[in-house]
Amino acid sequence: MIARPGPAEEGAESRRLDRWLWFARFFKTRDLATRLCERGRVRINRIKTRKASYGVRVGDVLTFPQGRDIRVIRVVGLGERRGPAAEARALYEDLAPPRGEDAGEGRAG
Repeated sequence: MIARPGPAEEGAESRRLDRWLWFARFFKTRDLATRLCERGRVRINRIKTRKASYGVRVGDVLTFPQGRDIRVIRVVGLGERRGPAAEARALYEDLAPPRGEDAGEGRAG
């Protein structure tokens, strides 16, 4: 049997990976989240997964592309629904925020 990566405890509550990404509003539709997972573009605790049904738990670190950015986030809540942006933002801690407007500073214009 392969051990589950990460700090999750036996019997800890979890949420499907595709569903959690949709709840946290990283993708407009659950189908987009599912496709990203199935293409192996998501890492959970540094390990690639192709399963949209993978159980995400509080404390897991997810790495995935979003637009031109690579997002690195820690799950801090599982959520019960796809709610407003403020509610979604409470589900994760952003460990590597996407580049902002100031990323282009220093370029000749």
